[in-house]
Amino acid sequence: MKRALIVRHTTFEGAAGFRLPIEQAGYDFHRIDVSDPAFGELDWLDPELLVVMGGPMGVYEREAYPWIDREITGLALRIAAGRATLGVCFGSQLIAAALGARVYPAPVKEVGFAPIELTSAGVQSPLRHLDSVPLLHWHGDTFDLPAGADRLAETANCANQAFRIGDSLLALQFHPEMGEDPRFAEWLQDEEYVRSAGTEPAILKGDHDRHGPAAVAAGRVMLSEWLARLPDAYD
Repeated sequence: MKRALIVRHTTFEGAAGFRLPIEQAGYDFHRIDVSDPAFGELDWLDPELLVVMGGPMGVYEREAYPWIDREITGLALRIAAGRATLGVCFGSQLIAAALGARVYPAPVKEVGFAPIELTSAGVQSPLRHLDSVPLLHWHGDTFDLPAGADRLAETANCANQAFRIGDSLLALQFHPEMGEDPRFAEWLQDEEYVRSAGTEPAILKGDHDRHGPAAVAAGRVMLSEWLARLPDAYD
């Protein structure tokens, strides 16, 4: 059976709604935390699918998080080999860094449910299933578009919401996996961060309850199509 490995940077940002389509696509689901001693020995080329999840840290905080350099190096090796790789939020920023792009604090934090605007390339991609759907955004950093990447989506405050390279690499700045996971309550505990983005925990909880199920449903359809498009060389 094909193996999917989810890299988790914090306990409350896992695969969430993405686990179901990954398993339905025939992958054996595995997870590793960056705090796990085995993370230092990870073979970045081994799993047929690698999913790099979010986290509250920044790519540039390498002294505070020594594993960041190791992860960027491993991602660069994997991407160069054309292995199937998906990044979400902080995961997308790590992928951008692995491709040599600059990652830096954004002028405006994006926190809350809002739709993305698809580019012409995005309309032709699996992201079309996300069109007009309010999706969860939760980031204070952004990145330059890596060389050779196709930009798929944007918002008014963030030009690079998603990109791809070929059919094997997809990076998403937003969270289409989130909307039904009870661990979202842990996200809301960072009230200072939430308020610094101009909103309130109660507003986010209400939007999560209202928009979350549709966001996750659209995210699952999007991911299922992306997985179906992956090259057959990994079977």
